[in-house]
Amino acid sequence: MKRLSRFVPLVLLGAVIALIFAMGWNRYLSLDTLREHGGALRAFTADNYGVALLLMMAAFAVLTASVVPGVFFLTITAGYLFGPWVGGISTSIAATVGALIVYAVARSALGEELRRKAERDEGLLRKVCQTIDKDTFWYVLASRLAVVVPFHMINVAAGIMAVRLAPYTMATVIGLLPAHIIYCWIGARLNTLLADDPNPDVQALFGQFWAPMLGVFVLAVILPLALKAVQRRLPGAATP
Repeated sequence: MKRLSRFVPLVLLGAVIALIFAMGWNRYLSLDTLREHGGALRAFTADNYGVALLLMMAAFAVLTASVVPGVFFLTITAGYLFGPWVGGISTSIAATVGALIVYAVARSALGEELRRKAERDEGLLRKVCQTIDKDTFWYVLASRLAVVVPFHMINVAAGIMAVRLAPYTMATVIGLLPAHIIYCWIGARLNTLLADDPNPDVQALFGQFWAPMLGVFVLAVILPLALKAVQRRLPGAATP
């Protein structure tokens, strides 16, 4: 019975994914939704700000954990409704909750089997597992900032290796924050664009944010190295 209970998180996650597709909720994750219902969404948010924020964060966490396409659009929507700062911070926290769900699934249901597979594997998964186990905070931080490793591969690797939650969670929130603020900034601009043009070119917006995006990439390279250097200079300092 105890062995079967390890698969409960995996079964629940699979049920959520099946429900999303069965109800067709994934079809609402498009610009057409904002174009048709943006006004109603903003009115609901204005009248029920706290409730709307919690609902958005809950949906974001579930969508992140379920690996259903549409997280990027939901980030844009968060910026459209809540602005770049509240939207960016709240989606970073919600994405971290989603990452922790995948971590829990990998650790409880598949941990032993995947750990053995990773030990035999000669590819990326083994390298990620070895590195994340050795230096959790810095590796996760750099990977979240630079997106050099698939988002959920890091979550699965962390679950397989049963890394400490505190550094993993902290690095995920901090690492996701810059990109999420930029995406929410783009979403906030959609309010003006949709008022002027019902069919805006969202891709064209990215040209206005090349400098911040370049800054995020530079930050991804420099910040972990700088913090690591500072840590080494502190007497008795330990890795988070």
